[in-house]
Amino acid sequence: MQETSDSLNADARVKFAGSEFGQPKAGAARGEPQGGGEQYLTFTLGDEEYGIDILTVQEIRGYDAVTKIANAPEFIKGVINLRGAIVPIVDMRIKFNLGKVVYDQFTVVIVLNLKGRIIGMVVDGVSDVIALGPEQIRPVPELSAALDIRYITGLGTVDSRMIILVDIERLMSSQEMALIDNAST
Repeated sequence: MQETSDSLNADARVKFAGSEFGQPKAGAARGEPQGGGEQYLTFTLGDEEYGIDILTVQEIRGYDAVTKIANAPEFIKGVINLRGAIVPIVDMRIKFNLGKVVYDQFTVVIVLNLKGRIIGMVVDGVSDVIALGPEQIRPVPELSAALDIRYITGLGTVDSRMIILVDIERLMSSQEMALIDNAST
């Protein structure tokens, strides 16, 4: 697998390995949020589109085989050796109960750096990097108590797209995931 490097801006350098991803949508000034705002990496899980803070992303890689860990929760697929670092791999499709999980040429692993801990997150595919201003982010609607929305920070709107914005640090440090130390959350 050949690695290429693509710098998004001075603060967020992301290495894209084995992926066709890397170019922002037409009209987006490279590295400059449109109208101010925050940049998000958008990805798909099932039919829905999600976004996470681009500054948490270390790199994007194609999905490769993992080493399974005995007695791990089903959503933890196992670990990989990433340039000498042992990285847990979490399949978000399983975590979010999104039905049948298929690993194909579009399946990717988003490698995250959260509080100094490296974690891989399997998703169906990566869409693009978008900049959202405060006027484009809507609050999460009040839903039933049975639906856990603690990790959703808002709903981003871009043209006709609705993007579910996830606080990935809060999700990965939650008690059920316990993948990063939550002492500072």
